[in-house]
Amino acid sequence: MSILSTPPATVTGVPSVHRWKVLAAGVAANASFSAVFSGIPVTSLVLRNDYQLGNAQLGLALGLLSLGVALGELPWGVLTDRLGDRKVLLAGLLGTSAALLLLMAMARPTQGASAILWLYGGLMLAGLLGGSVNGASGRAIMAWFGEGERGLAMSIRQTAVPLGGGIGALLLPSLADRAGFGAVFGLLMALCLASGGLVLCWLREPDMVARSQAAPEPAASALRSALVWRLALGTGLLCAPQVALISFGGIFLHEVGQASLLLMSVLLTLVQLGAAVARIASGRWTDRRGQRRPYLRACALGSAVLFLLLGLSSLSGMSAALPWLGGVLVAAGVVVSAWHGVAYTELAVAAGASQVGTALGLGNSCVFGVFFLTAQAVPVLLHWHGWAAVWIGAAIVAMLVLPLFPSAHKQPASS
Repeated sequence: MSILSTPPATVTGVPSVHRWKVLAAGVAANASFSAVFSGIPVTSLVLRNDYQLGNAQLGLALGLLSLGVALGELPWGVLTDRLGDRKVLLAGLLGTSAALLLLMAMARPTQGASAILWLYGGLMLAGLLGGSVNGASGRAIMAWFGEGERGLAMSIRQTAVPLGGGIGALLLPSLADRAGFGAVFGLLMALCLASGGLVLCWLREPDMVARSQAAPEPAASALRSALVWRLALGTGLLCAPQVALISFGGIFLHEVGQASLLLMSVLLTLVQLGAAVARIASGRWTDRRGQRRPYLRACALGSAVLFLLLGLSSLSGMSAALPWLGGVLVAAGVVVSAWHGVAYTELAVAAGASQVGTALGLGNSCVFGVFFLTAQAVPVLLHWHGWAAVWIGAAIVAMLVLPLFPSAHKQPASS
């Protein structure tokens, strides 16, 4: 028996209900950073206009944010396994706040050509420092929650990603348009600092009694596991359609469907809210049924079908019907965003308790590496054959994920 099959741990002298405070701190940390990496791309139309960027420059700016996360995730994950969740989360949230302060001071569009260079560097730095959030919060949750609750707990934590993205989609475009990007960066900094306060108050290492009663974990590194690599790569690739939709969906709706800025924000907010509900439901369902891997494969297949439909709609001339176009886009966005908590739970279980931070760091390095590459690829595909090429390309990537997610093995359901 390993620590990953033990009951929830507790801090000495603190009731086990404290694990829900740990989860709340993890949700807040992920939501605040999600408002950065998912919220800033939603401002892409205003960002492009205010900084006078071409599509390629816009893709680079958004991609550098993701590249920073990709470069930081694995080192942060290894540090989490060595130093603990609390120290790493605090360091990452405070560092991200400092990077946003730098952006607020130096990267306003009114500050001339140098503002673009500061924008590039500041976004990459924010991603590099914020890469601590996923692995550290995931390790804390896997330690505090038992097998029958982990899928739900990790899915609730991952719900913070669309929650933060939804806050960004709802507030940031209009804030950028009316008050400028200094206000955008200031609001995001405040959210990160508030989350750091919750981590400081609530996040503690669990009592080590359960760990001492468990058999020692295998010494082999998660980085040597073929299964861990398959799950990490599959998780990363399936994020390509998601980031294409989040980062460029607003521009697509504006250019093809003539949607207003308000309608774009509403539709992208619906994507995030729908994804949040779907993540919680999928975590609970897989805890009860023990079907994490088949569920992941079903999400990959469903995403491929919906993005193919979106691409064909763009190609066939149906794109002029904004209600149809918006409906398909929202459905595709929800399905391609619904599976993250389940995937991270499966990845953590495959790695073992002593390697959770490393495995989640590897997974998110793949995720944000794909984010960076996708942000560079979308403008190329758009220039090549328009929006149909973008969405059909996303569908093809989703299909490539199927061989990476194993189809066998049923996880034990909760009693």
